[in-house]
Amino acid sequence: MKLRLIPRETRFFDLFIDDAANLLGAARLFEAMVRTYDAPEARAREIRDAEHRGDEISHDIGHRLEATFVTPFDREEIYALISGLDDVLDYIEECADTFVLYRIEAPTAVAVQQASIIVKQCEQLHDALSHLRGFKGLEKYWIEVHRLENEGDVLARKAIADLFSGGADPLEVIRWKDVYALLESTIDKCEDVANIIERITIKHA
Repeated sequence: MKLRLIPRETRFFDLFIDDAANLLGAARLFEAMVRTYDAPEARAREIRDAEHRGDEISHDIGHRLEATFVTPFDREEIYALISGLDDVLDYIEECADTFVLYRIEAPTAVAVQQASIIVKQCEQLHDALSHLRGFKGLEKYWIEVHRLENEGDVLARKAIADLFSGGADPLEVIRWKDVYALLESTIDKCEDVANIIERITIKHA
């Protein structure tokens, strides 16, 4: 029987779950914002609050890293994971702010679909981090995030191509091209986190 003289700090796993849950909440707020679009400014403020909570969780994890001798896995991997989650949340906040700043009158069906993909990806990331402690059985989560990224990529390419083939107002074309690209970047960032989880799992399984 192998004994650890210095126990690992396992509270990190709970904080990862908290971070992912906060991210998922922000993603759902954004999807609700573009689906109903009844109070975009209020929704954007709620998402901004979630981004601040995410910062607090990240800072908590960072402080624990400084004070913990034995971490559940490499410090660099922990930093990469929380930075990746922060990036996704920052992008969601930017998406919400862009709808307000660009004075979007009504989201398109494509934008709603992209927001839905982001929520589905964040659900997979949350589920993966909820099961990270054992480093087993996580492959299905990152595979689904990758599949959703491919779906989002096809959707964004077609939407942007349609903008330039429909004779729309040039300002509207520029506006929606930016929005679609930003939403696609958010989807890509979710895939980046899935890749980090995959690397951690393969290394420590």
